[in-house]
Amino acid sequence: MNDSPTTFRAGDLEVDRRSLAKAYAASLAGTSLEWYDFAVYSAAAALVFPQLFFPNNDPLTGALLSFSTYAVGYVSRPIGGIVFGRLGDKIGRKKVLVITLVLIGVATFLIGLLPTYTSIGVAAPTILVLLRFAQGVGVGGEWGGAVLLSSEFGTPEKRGLWASAAQIGPPAGNLMATGMLFLLTAMLTEDQFLSWGWRVAFLMSAALVAFGLWIRLKLEDTPIFKALSEKEDRPTAPVKEVFTTELRPLISAIMSRLAPDILYALMTVFTITYGTTQLDLSKGQVLTAVLVASGFQLFLIPFAGALSDRYNRRLVYGIAAALASLWPVLFFLFIENGSPAALIACVVVGLGIHSFMYGPQAAFVIEQFSPRLRYTGSSLAYTIAGVFGGALAPLAFTWLLDVSGGWQAPAAYVAVAGVLTIIGLLLGRNPDFAEDEALLAEPTPAPSPAPV
Repeated sequence: MNDSPTTFRAGDLEVDRRSLAKAYAASLAGTSLEWYDFAVYSAAAALVFPQLFFPNNDPLTGALLSFSTYAVGYVSRPIGGIVFGRLGDKIGRKKVLVITLVLIGVATFLIGLLPTYTSIGVAAPTILVLLRFAQGVGVGGEWGGAVLLSSEFGTPEKRGLWASAAQIGPPAGNLMATGMLFLLTAMLTEDQFLSWGWRVAFLMSAALVAFGLWIRLKLEDTPIFKALSEKEDRPTAPVKEVFTTELRPLISAIMSRLAPDILYALMTVFTITYGTTQLDLSKGQVLTAVLVASGFQLFLIPFAGALSDRYNRRLVYGIAAALASLWPVLFFLFIENGSPAALIACVVVGLGIHSFMYGPQAAFVIEQFSPRLRYTGSSLAYTIAGVFGGALAPLAFTWLLDVSGGWQAPAAYVAVAGVLTIIGLLLGRNPDFAEDEALLAEPTPAPSPAPV
């Protein structure tokens, strides 16, 4: 078995290392910036949108309507997965990733300029939903490409580590978004934050996306895609091929993502609402818990990805999924007294468990599909699972808490997701490194000399 990219490409080790470093940075930076945009919206959906875009005398109704717009960002992801996943397998990873970055950045910037309900009436929440929809389409096409960008420059034997670059993006983006909102809520009065302060976090996306574009435009496409192009083995109808020839891998990948998405929604989105409305904690105290826990994830996710390279990937993932099923019960019991310190510790543990699913997840998902269908297959799995996982979770948590009057129903919801994820892992396959090695074994033809 080959040990380094140089044996695959008969090229220079220095060039491969440099390309891998650039790809890792581009995957991490771009995904972090896009998830900053997405996370800012998620936090705002809990903190300000119920008052500004969905005014209602009943706080629960406002929260449900606000979380509905949060869900739109997940429901629209399959469209992005289909459109951009197909393009990623046909025209390349890099081009698609530039488009998705611009799409999310523009949508987020416009949200920061959007008039509220009191200014333009029902048009305000309508436009907000449309912009949220655009965000979701962009994210739906982003994840599969970002994972392939970093993993396809590295060796298959270390795919868990390299693919985790894109997985670091959500907590990094969440860290930046939560940090920004924490500073704004600390520096401004409640009226100032509701009036204009929340807009600053959205408008900041312009500078962040510009930086991400600068990194991505300097990249070449991945060695895998170049090899597929050279052999003229790119699919003509990748979506159809995935559903007709790789349906079991698709089902496995979708199910494997349910527990991570639902546990993440519990720890980062629903916790904000639960902490401020049920535990009488301040917004700053709840945001601090998410902020601290996200910081730990920056290190735990790549560690978990590397751990899954050393041991069986499905085993590492499965143990974490089992823990995810059990943790919510302890989580709600420990935070019941309303202690800010207890909340921080419990969110740290919860997102730590999430890390040991999320770190190996990217490698596991793309390994379910053949190289020529990886962008389409992984994007479909990511986005379809997002609808049933991340989109419904905040709504389900809020509704279950209201109808049951206790935390037991939300905890059971997470437990079911954990069981389904374990079943999905059992349906999946272990990595087949020979697929990549066969593609990359033939040296890349040297370019023809330019005419004099």
